[in-house]
Amino acid sequence: MTSRTSPVQDGRYTRPKLAEALAEVCASVGLDHRGARLLRFVNNGVFLLREHPVVVRIVLAPSFAYRAENVVEAARWLADQGVPAVRLLPDVEQPVRTGDHLATLWEAVDDSGRTPSGRELGMLLRQVHRLPLPPALPEWQPMSDVRRRLRDAEELDPQDRDFLEQRCDDVERRLSDLTFPMPRSAVHGDAHLGNLIAGPDGPVLCDLDSLSAGPPEWDLTPMAVGYLRLGHSSEAYRQLTEAYGFDITNWPGFAVLRDLRELKITVSVLPILRSNPRLRGELRRRLRSMRRGDVHTQWAPYR
Repeated sequence: MTSRTSPVQDGRYTRPKLAEALAEVCASVGLDHRGARLLRFVNNGVFLLREHPVVVRIVLAPSFAYRAENVVEAARWLADQGVPAVRLLPDVEQPVRTGDHLATLWEAVDDSGRTPSGRELGMLLRQVHRLPLPPALPEWQPMSDVRRRLRDAEELDPQDRDFLEQRCDDVERRLSDLTFPMPRSAVHGDAHLGNLIAGPDGPVLCDLDSLSAGPPEWDLTPMAVGYLRLGHSSEAYRQLTEAYGFDITNWPGFAVLRDLRELKITVSVLPILRSNPRLRGELRRRLRSMRRGDVHTQWAPYR
């Protein structure tokens, strides 16, 4: 990795600077960035171009640059396997590197279809989990991602950092003691309805950054935590469990996976707190409830 300061490390990935990065990325591949719509500004800066049916995802945290390489390989593998997932923009060498910026470019999916259901997500996960494991798929290492975000944290209070580091140690120890009931498989890593696009021919899986080889139980955890902690639909979770045939909340090891998921989604914004200060209030609320051992307080999604 280069030693020069990256845009996110010195707080330069403000929205205007992110727009400048988009302009550079698009210019490097001959696309028009004008009028692009910012869809997301958390782990990646995600834009939908106005002049082309293309989505541009710009990596925000420098220590997550490796995921851009992984997501390219994951997308190619899923395409080869016929899984309905987002497709890379063809005829472009990916990931795209320009200046300090790293990005991936995708064919935009027409989202005019019917809203995806928990049942459809469950069926998609069964399809992915039954695929033969490719030898090049990276190993599931969830704590590595969490610790990277802690290292990249902007303006994190020292007491909060100490608490999160201790929480990491505790979850990692408990995770190492788990024996998973299902065979190891390819896992999406962040499987919830927000990562399904309502395509005209059915749901399309997106956000492939965390695709790895690991326990399929992990892919059932986000929806469970979604309804238990984030107030998402319990009916959607019921549909997921019926379609998949396994209710993760009834498994004794779920408490560990729940704590891991809550830790992971809490620290996800640490590298961009200076760039996106609106996230700080929700982060403080989550840390308060985690410190108290409160599993009932509802969290709001980061926006």
